[in-house]
Amino acid sequence: MAPITTSREEFDEIPTVVGIFSAFGLVFTVSLFAWICCQRKSSKSNKTPPYKFVHVLKGVDIYPENLNSKKKFGADDKNEVKNKPAVPKNSLHLDLEKRDLNGNFPKTNLKPGSPSDLENATPKLFLEGEKEAVSPDSLKSSTSLSSEEKQEKLGTLFFSLEYNFEKKAFVVNIKEARGLPAMDEQSMTSDPYIKMTILPEKKHKVKTRVLRKTLDPAFDETFTFYGIPYTQIQELALHFTILSFDRFSRDDIIGEVLIPLSGIELSGGKMLMNREIIKRNVRKSSGRGELLISLCYQSTTNTLTVVVLKARHLPKSDVSGLSDPYVKVNLYHAKKRISKKKTHVKKCTPNAVFNELFVFDIPCEGLEDISVEFLVLDSERGSRNEVIGQLVLGAAAEGTGGEHWKEICDYPRRQIAKWHVLCDG
Repeated sequence: MAPITTSREEFDEIPTVVGIFSAFGLVFTVSLFAWICCQRKSSKSNKTPPYKFVHVLKGVDIYPENLNSKKKFGADDKNEVKNKPAVPKNSLHLDLEKRDLNGNFPKTNLKPGSPSDLENATPKLFLEGEKEAVSPDSLKSSTSLSSEEKQEKLGTLFFSLEYNFEKKAFVVNIKEARGLPAMDEQSMTSDPYIKMTILPEKKHKVKTRVLRKTLDPAFDETFTFYGIPYTQIQELALHFTILSFDRFSRDDIIGEVLIPLSGIELSGGKMLMNREIIKRNVRKSSGRGELLISLCYQSTTNTLTVVVLKARHLPKSDVSGLSDPYVKVNLYHAKKRISKKKTHVKKCTPNAVFNELFVFDIPCEGLEDISVEFLVLDSERGSRNEVIGQLVLGAAAEGTGGEHWKEICDYPRRQIAKWHVLCDG
């Protein structure tokens, strides 16, 4: 047989072919990796977070069986439009598709008419169908307000209530607010939003989005609460707090609305209501309550043991009902805070039992320059906690605070407990 010969040119072509195939393979691998990353990112964005309640914009109803990885929001919009009864041409109605970016409705040029025509226009805005019942209280005329009340008028809140018997769900739709006062003196406007709480348990606390630079915000946000029996609705109350967002300090409180649900019948369908916004009810009682504190000074280890035992006769935080108290303990050395502790929150009680012990290391010999501050606060989720009362124990403290401090200095290693009256924080 003749021997097989391979030229040098053929050997030179092999590395070139291998390099070309390697380049194509690298490009294909990078493209495949990028495609997989995009798919994973898009799948994560489609996941629906677990809601304890369902919050819906533009009144779209969503129920638990629809809350899965698939997008079903707004799936029944077309059916709702078909089933919605026709609105008479004479009556006004809310056209949600004609709102601007802030959610406000464009101003319409009204023909000059009598004042009574303008006053009667408000209830007509909410005629959405024959099945929807309108509360008689919501149709009160504003002409009965005195001149003083008109000066202090804080606006009107419009909302609707409904109970879905099939889903056992209580539905609250915050529609809009009108005539809010300007909380920003420079721009003469507000950045309003609304916080809502279901009383008396205060387990459900929700809030709307912030609408910028408007005194007539149109929220149209729906909050659906599941697991509330219809028989329990009569025992509940709704508390709305209207606020103006402030980026640089605590949000301004415009006012509040309290709606007891006793006597409100929701079996006939959706009920449309409006209420005047009133000033927030500030505590009228001068009593702040009392706090039981136990102290023990260990001179050998130079430590101070503080036990927060009980609180009693705490006042109500506001019209929303009982407080959710907890205690902050601050240790001061020469008027400088060097340590801080706090207890757990006790829900809905004026007589809280804490029984929590804290041990502080004293940085100096003796307690002459040491003082302890107790702040009893009302826990409010989503906002700054309000101080119910304050107590200071130390050598310079007056009353029972100074007496208690003197006793623990005279009798070290002895646990001494005393009741103290809280003062304004």
